[in-house]
Amino acid sequence: MDTASKSTLINSPLPIMVFRPDTGEVIWSNENFLQLAGVREHLFEMKVEDAVPDFPVEWLLEGKSECPDRVEMNSRRFRVYGSLVRAKGRSGEQSLVATTYWVDTTEADDLKERYATTRPVMAILMVDNYEDLMKNQTENQRSTIYAEVNARLDAWVAGTGGMLRRMERDRYLLLFEEQYLSRFVDQKFDILDTIHQVVNSSGLAATLSIGIGKDGGSFQELMQYANLSIEMALSRGGDQAVIRNKFTFEFYGGHSTETEKRTKVKSRVMANALSALVSDSSKLFIMGHKMPDMDATGAAVGVCAIARKKGVPAYIIREGGTNPSKPILDKLDQLPEYRGNFLSAQEALVAADSRSLVVVVDTNRPEQVQAEELLQSCNRVAVIDHHRRAASYIENAAFSFHEPYASSTSELVTELLQYLVDSADLLREEAEALLAGIVLDTKHFTLRTGGRTFEAAAFLRRAGADTTDVQRLFQSDLKEMVSRYDIIRRAELYREDIAVSAIDREGVDRVTAAQAADELLSLKGVKASFVVFRSGENVQMSARSLGEINVQVILEALGGGGNSTTAGGRVENTDVETVKTRLLEAIDAYFEK
Repeated sequence: MDTASKSTLINSPLPIMVFRPDTGEVIWSNENFLQLAGVREHLFEMKVEDAVPDFPVEWLLEGKSECPDRVEMNSRRFRVYGSLVRAKGRSGEQSLVATTYWVDTTEADDLKERYATTRPVMAILMVDNYEDLMKNQTENQRSTIYAEVNARLDAWVAGTGGMLRRMERDRYLLLFEEQYLSRFVDQKFDILDTIHQVVNSSGLAATLSIGIGKDGGSFQELMQYANLSIEMALSRGGDQAVIRNKFTFEFYGGHSTETEKRTKVKSRVMANALSALVSDSSKLFIMGHKMPDMDATGAAVGVCAIARKKGVPAYIIREGGTNPSKPILDKLDQLPEYRGNFLSAQEALVAADSRSLVVVVDTNRPEQVQAEELLQSCNRVAVIDHHRRAASYIENAAFSFHEPYASSTSELVTELLQYLVDSADLLREEAEALLAGIVLDTKHFTLRTGGRTFEAAAFLRRAGADTTDVQRLFQSDLKEMVSRYDIIRRAELYREDIAVSAIDREGVDRVTAAQAADELLSLKGVKASFVVFRSGENVQMSARSLGEINVQVILEALGGGGNSTTAGGRVENTDVETVKTRLLEAIDAYFEK
């Protein structure tokens, strides 16, 4: 080493240490490094770990020029840069020598951490059953409920230094620092359970939804994220917390049973809005989710009836091959009113124009629709769905009738029909398709069935729906029945009240698996059921619940979706045993929340 190089190293303002990475032997260090290490003289004959315990060397051997993590020494933190060269020893042997440069980042890191922990977070809190909570209560009772809600919210916020303000009768705004968000998450937003302690004179417990916005570049952006979060929480059934950052959503809670909250006023308003949108369209393209079931098909048929009443051409996207709703589609295909009304996704894409309206039913996720390319190409989209909203959903829809409290999408469409079409104008086959959709998702009127469900069924009955013909749509042949009971026979109980059946063989039909999941619920003591089965290179899941356990939240952890009592999903390029293991882990995580 020449004199200039030596002088440069010795007089460098940066602490420098040179060592052998294979043995850890220190070769040389400058004065600045000696001071940092707390060594008065030299480090010769010392090991790196003696001066800097747990100092990593792998990054140097991997050819990196910077240590990926901060290195701590004497209560200080350093960013370490380095280079690796081959040097010839006194005896002529070749060895690796590492030269490291140490930059003290303690103050900068502390400032960065302080910035990160003190960034503002905005939350909107909403008592999502406020109207029902205050209904038929005296003034004194209302004041007591209001005071109890406020007391529990104040206690939850206490210690954060946050600002809680009531914006509307059922809505609050909360501003706090980000360091306290982790506390709320660690406590699993226990305020959701605490607020249930507020009960009115009728025995109805209060429920709370929380929408949180973080990582915004301004207060305006934080408010935007918070509004998106509260909207997401309510669209998923309420009684839960949702966090929105720049890129995604996080979900907490959502375990309670959904309650009916929509009104006839809203249905009438939505019906008028859809009517105006249809009338202003050149043609309609209606589609559900991939492998549409009777609910998706029934809802599509109902929208088709609205378009026919308005004199607007309407086309239903139909996939090739078989699907659960094939019997209904085959019946409709024989009708003159539906001649030419079924198109493939490619045919629809060619026929679409700038005034075309795409109506998506029974799903709100763009990746699940029958024709994703068609959805992306049209700028006029309407969504009608009853499933809880997932992190990925169709944004900026011109019309959105999204009610997770409804039994089925067919029920929602039937409500719209009552304001737009006379029962006499509805074809008998259309009425039966809609009724079949309701029957399917309510498990023959046993689950998720409210007063509005029976009103919709009564309207369809007046329109000519034959309940016997509808029942025939659900009949199975002997082969399907044998396959269904084979799935049931393989079921095992998990956590005492959850039935799980895993079928690691080809040939299991999706509809049969769903029927098996339904039947597993009839077993004494079973509150939820899951069927996992192979489908080519992928694994499918079908889940059912009596309402106490939210199967949608469980399957979301595996990329699935649905609603609280009926859910499904698919995991690609894996095996049944792996998915089963992940499913059991998701069930455990659900109960730990």
